[in-house]
Amino acid sequence: MAGYTNYFLWLEHPNLAKVLKRKAQQGCKIRFLIGDPESDITRRREEVENVPLTVSTRIRITLSEIEPLRDVAGIEARYGNEHIAMSVFRFDSEMLVTPHLAKLVGHDSPMLHLRRYQDDGLFDRFAYHASELWSSGRDAWATAGE
Repeated sequence: MAGYTNYFLWLEHPNLAKVLKRKAQQGCKIRFLIGDPESDITRRREEVENVPLTVSTRIRITLSEIEPLRDVAGIEARYGNEHIAMSVFRFDSEMLVTPHLAKLVGHDSPMLHLRRYQDDGLFDRFAYHASELWSSGRDAWATAGE
């Protein structure tokens, strides 16, 4: 789940953490890639959006919601600052992609539902994009000094 804040997940699905924990215990691999609430990129985005529920607050909502999942095998969280203009949620051979439109918050942008039908199609390209973002991210749960 590569979305800069992902905060809407917890609003739309109040028991999501329990579901994710259960899925991870059943062998599902779950990854969260979110923005760093302390980064300059986040601060600049807050200036652009200029809304009361700031980007850093929305990220902190997600951090708070996933904190109980920290020690669950199969669940990981990383910070990545390169994906502020897009959210990518991959589920096996299906994917939801939201390209964030200028000056709009993510939930005001269109969402595309992609299915993998061929090699090197849109699905594979967005999957590669998300994989690269994950690779360049850093552990969101690492303690200071690690």
